[in-house]
Amino acid sequence: MRKMTTEFKLAPSILSADFSDLGSALKICDEGGAHWIHVDVMDNQFVPNLTIGPPVVRSLRPRTKKFIDVHMMVVHPEELVEPFARAGADNITFHIEATDDPDEIIKLIRSCGCKVGISIKPQTSLNDIYPFLDKVDIVLVMSVEPGFGGQGYLPGSNERISAIKKFLSDNCLDRVLIEVDGGIKLHNAKEVLSAGADVLVAGSEVFRSPEPIKTIQEFYQLSNVNGN
Repeated sequence: MRKMTTEFKLAPSILSADFSDLGSALKICDEGGAHWIHVDVMDNQFVPNLTIGPPVVRSLRPRTKKFIDVHMMVVHPEELVEPFARAGADNITFHIEATDDPDEIIKLIRSCGCKVGISIKPQTSLNDIYPFLDKVDIVLVMSVEPGFGGQGYLPGSNERISAIKKFLSDNCLDRVLIEVDGGIKLHNAKEVLSAGADVLVAGSEVFRSPEPIKTIQEFYQLSNVNGN
């Protein structure tokens, strides 16, 4: 097992927050010290769920200075890049499985002034994303089957994270962050970080906690890092 990174970012996913009061969700993230706000976008086609679109990001943007991390689980991602960029996204992540031309999506996101993320489902070969990692800022590893929050962390995810970490290191791409999304809990966060994660997405663990602010702080206490 690798030594756990001493610096990492927590990205609470508002998918698990109270959609009737997202302002309170932002306040929780601020008071807890979370680095990023994670926005899960689902179209009921690429995954069997329907969530939110650019208008929600547009409503969040004036309420927070935090990094807004948009994860598009959609078919035809090219159609939503510009709307999310205009709405105020800082990073836009698309799925390798959702396009036949990843290079064009990467160029489009970059041209909109956003950081670029590429994501991969648990059953997709890592070889599918390796050719594009020198062109992105973030690689998002799905550690559950995308579609719904609250799922358990899939066995084998840590090995995939470590394999990507090695590829990045071997190819002098240490600037690329590894983000992990799905089943992240306080009890398994250390092992995910030790596998090589730089960013942890946590939804239900934060927003369904009796004390969500304390839960965010407890994540950072795992490596004695505060979230400021």
